[in-house]
Amino acid sequence: MLNITSSIDAIKRAIHTSGTFRNFATSATSGTFHKFTKNATPGTKSVPPQRASQSKPSAKTLQENHFAACKIIGKPTWTPRNYEALASSGYSQNVIVFRCVSLIAKSLSNVHWLLYEKRDGREFEVDSHELLALLNSPNATQSRSAFIDNVFSQLLLSGNVFIHMTQGPIGLRVLRSDRVSVLVDSDGQQTGFEYKVGTARYVFPVDVASGESEVLHIKTFHPLNDWYGMSPVEAAARAIDQHNAVGEHNLSILQNGGRPSGALLVKPTANGHTLTHEQRDALRQDLAALYEGTGNAGRIMVLEGNCDWKEMGLSPKDLDFSTGKNTSAREISQAFGVPPILVGITEDATFSNYKEARLSFWEDTLVPMLDHFVAELNRWLAPRFSANLRIGYDSDAIVALSAKRDYIWTAVQAASFLTINEKRAALGYGPIDGGDVRE
Repeated sequence: MLNITSSIDAIKRAIHTSGTFRNFATSATSGTFHKFTKNATPGTKSVPPQRASQSKPSAKTLQENHFAACKIIGKPTWTPRNYEALASSGYSQNVIVFRCVSLIAKSLSNVHWLLYEKRDGREFEVDSHELLALLNSPNATQSRSAFIDNVFSQLLLSGNVFIHMTQGPIGLRVLRSDRVSVLVDSDGQQTGFEYKVGTARYVFPVDVASGESEVLHIKTFHPLNDWYGMSPVEAAARAIDQHNAVGEHNLSILQNGGRPSGALLVKPTANGHTLTHEQRDALRQDLAALYEGTGNAGRIMVLEGNCDWKEMGLSPKDLDFSTGKNTSAREISQAFGVPPILVGITEDATFSNYKEARLSFWEDTLVPMLDHFVAELNRWLAPRFSANLRIGYDSDAIVALSAKRDYIWTAVQAASFLTINEKRAALGYGPIDGGDVRE
């Protein structure tokens, strides 16, 4: 009898030597720091410098993960943790991820910018300024809403967003995250960004002392990487794989007439004869042509001779695909901070109504993301125009926050111990002349 373990090892060696995983092995990075080319100039083509690792799996790890795809081992295969794979299997092929990313990005794209200037220790709202004009029209091909949509879509899909400030005329553009690499020197100091499109490479230096650069890098927290953020898609990758697998399985059953897989058993004749290879192949082809596909669903199978049909797969009821798919969908929405009811999962919604879900969505997810983005703009962009300028946004225009805003306004208005200007400051408004008195 053949040894099963030896057979599995032989299959692994055969697959490994065939070169199936060669493309993964050559793309792995070492994860060590390399010296940055000091003489690079902003926006000029350069010999490609070495880049900081994005914590991609090693070739050995990728091979082990993909060997797990062999059904003979019986373990699942998860999507590789890189931008292209996560964007493809997640955003492009999963409706829950697409809905979460679109909902977050498009909700934030409707936010209106405000600009404040500090004078004599007080802040006053500025109605017209070149910085405000830049934020509302960042470049010649994008509007304010399209630009913000692009920013947060990149941040959600990769955990990173890179914004480049162009010169003559000044403008802002979002660089695709997988085309940008962080450059560091041998001491682990960030020294620049490399932007690669095809065979062209552009280097944008970072001043080591001040941190100033033409590129703003906004990232989420990553526990295992100093230079790159972690995408919610990566955290939800296994739930996404499960959700996609259920959909593919259901589609496969539908295309096979709504029946699970099975086997046609042909018993030997009285004299012991069985089907030849040619007869077996012909029978398999005839069955596929006559009974597979949605157009043949419900057709009666006629078996000639001593034949029997043996069902080999579990029914959808046994596997409870509907419950499993909803569970995966909830896990995906949780990774993005989106209440399940907003992505169409209403069976066990924890919110009494849609209005409360939207309020929680804005307070717990959107407002922190927006505050993070605005803080980075105030650190990187506003000082280029004036040290007294501060970028903000109009929270009063956010409809989902109206209930909370009404409560705060009522409480502030009833506070008799505050002056008019103190009340205005509490609500985000600037002072007025004669407002330093109580009502």
